[in-house]
Amino acid sequence: SLLADLFPDESSPPKGHYPKEEAILKNVVKRHQLMYHDSWVLKVKQFYETTKVRHGIMLVGPSGGGKSCIFKCLKETLQESDGIQYKDVRFNPKSIRSQEMYGETDPMSGEWTTGIFAAIWAKYNSRNNAFNTWIIADGPVDAIWIEDLNTVLDDNKILTLANGDRIPMTDN
Repeated sequence: SLLADLFPDESSPPKGHYPKEEAILKNVVKRHQLMYHDSWVLKVKQFYETTKVRHGIMLVGPSGGGKSCIFKCLKETLQESDGIQYKDVRFNPKSIRSQEMYGETDPMSGEWTTGIFAAIWAKYNSRNNAFNTWIIADGPVDAIWIEDLNTVLDDNKILTLANGDRIPMTDN
């Protein structure tokens, strides 16, 4: 493992245990008629642990590899565990131009048109929302659109648009 390579004299940290969440996850998996397989459950736990320390996460893998099931089962587990509704909003960034994703100024009129991602970001990043939202860019990873998300994925947590608008990320 990476830790063993970097710190050969140190023992690995203990694995996280989440008895409440694991019990709920077991019921969620059963409800969806999935198999509660140890290696798959480990991926759900790793995804959960990552959500605790990061606000921008990439869940990557081949088609049919279980990414959607990992996400769906964790979302339902957290809803039951936390008592807060979780919503997900999906879009495919490869199906639109970069300008359509964030927004663009019309060269003829000078009028700003808000992009799809910017509109989703503004709508679901409201402290008035009584739910948590996960915005999912569902599609192939592309260096161009992922680079454009750097303003959001860094520690500033602010979406900065070409027209100068700055939309901060809220806790939900």
